[in-house]
Amino acid sequence: MTSLSVSDTMRTARLGAKLGERPDRLLRAACASASFGSGVLGSIAAATARYPEATAIRTDQAGLTYAQLWRRSGQLAAVLRNRGLTSEDKVALLARNDVFFVVALTGAARLGCDVVLLNTSMAAPQIASITAAEEVALVLHDDALASLTAEWGAAVLGSADAMAASADAGRQPVPPPRRASDFIVLTSGTTGRPKGARRPSAGVSASAVRGFAARIPWGVRRTVVVPAPFFHSWGLAALLISLALSCTVVTRPEFDARATLEDLAASRADLLIAVPAMLQRIADLDPGDFFRNDVRSLRGIISSGSSLPPSVATDVLNRFGPVLYNVYGSTELAACTIASPRDLRHDPATAGRPAPGVRVEVVDAEGDPCPPDVVGRVFVGSAMRFKGYTSGEGKPMLRGLLASGDLGRFGFSGRLTIVGREDDMIVSGGENVHPVEVEDLLLTHPAVADVAVVGVPDAEFGQGLEAFVVPEPGADLDETEVRAFVKARLARYKVPRAVRFLDELPRTATGKVLRRRLT
Repeated sequence: MTSLSVSDTMRTARLGAKLGERPDRLLRAACASASFGSGVLGSIAAATARYPEATAIRTDQAGLTYAQLWRRSGQLAAVLRNRGLTSEDKVALLARNDVFFVVALTGAARLGCDVVLLNTSMAAPQIASITAAEEVALVLHDDALASLTAEWGAAVLGSADAMAASADAGRQPVPPPRRASDFIVLTSGTTGRPKGARRPSAGVSASAVRGFAARIPWGVRRTVVVPAPFFHSWGLAALLISLALSCTVVTRPEFDARATLEDLAASRADLLIAVPAMLQRIADLDPGDFFRNDVRSLRGIISSGSSLPPSVATDVLNRFGPVLYNVYGSTELAACTIASPRDLRHDPATAGRPAPGVRVEVVDAEGDPCPPDVVGRVFVGSAMRFKGYTSGEGKPMLRGLLASGDLGRFGFSGRLTIVGREDDMIVSGGENVHPVEVEDLLLTHPAVADVAVVGVPDAEFGQGLEAFVVPEPGADLDETEVRAFVKARLARYKVPRAVRFLDELPRTATGKVLRRRLT
């Protein structure tokens, strides 16, 4: 049995005073988590010991207290063990944001299984391909998504059957796992087949959570509304950080802008965790929706998962006040930089300053640091980075830092600005063009609702720009006006040679444009 030393006890008491927590609660938490380490399982065990009757997760259909989550996840772990699974196996989880997702994720982790998080928007053949490639032993799925597992042809367990079986396994305790699970998050796959990125569950330590939360109003026992999908790295991070801080997570299986606003008001939420596309849809709601829903309790709106357009940042700040934070990061690197409301008011395009404990460098072609305001490759060093891809691939490294795949520049103020992906850069007539610059400009046009700019072959210049524009409903917009708008504001080589109009852009669940579908 693991026990706490006198020094552990004293440290816990000092930490309680620092966080404003009762020392007895923290001592109970430390004892409860001692057998499970400082990662995800230890954090949930600690939260259960501190606030067993507090609500851990709530949807419009159901809710679970921390005590119920811990009990049911242990029962599910027993079910998986009885089906022959061990810590050597991989379990795939195909579920929307719901109670079942949290129970299944925690239950698999309590057995020590690695968990592959499947994107709920994938088609059945793609899910079959990924589960086969990842050598998954069992798919735990939301019953509403059962049809997507039909082509896999191996072991599956639906949510209703899983929960029923768990109720019968209550007297079969599962000991703490011998190893900590990895959560395998699929990369967005905007330019090709998604890859599995290993995120260690043991890496979500209390100290890392405290460091990140210190820059954002994400404290103990807050109410956090999370429409961002749990299967994606940003939604998963929001869920795990919230559980580690004994928060109440409010979510829904499907995102709806008006329902999210209503959830914020009804729960008197402290935080909203979303992706930029969601924030834009919320900001675009009718003023009457904001009049009917009092959201003055909000201490923070935290955006990540994809690039935050400056126009969206400004809209959200105007709607909600100085509560918007922008987190730049990735599945592989976790949080890299944080932009505060003050940063975003000063420069809506900024990614902010390095997060606590994170080192960020912008380097030139030779690997030397770039001077201020010079664009280069972004490299990041962080204790929270991923363990590598399940395929065995890695990412380029430099002086212990990992390549982000992005291009950016540090301003004289120390703030980072991301100008685009390395592989998205367009070279037209020998000039480098970053699509995001043209996209951000076009989003300021009152008749443009959404836009993506890509490079296409050009006989004269090597590459040219093509703009895919989604007009605002009822807007009268043509190609000539779009090109003239850019020509009046940017260099001639940044003017799109062609403009195509679409009803909507193909995007991932987190709002990233699937550029391969536009070329």
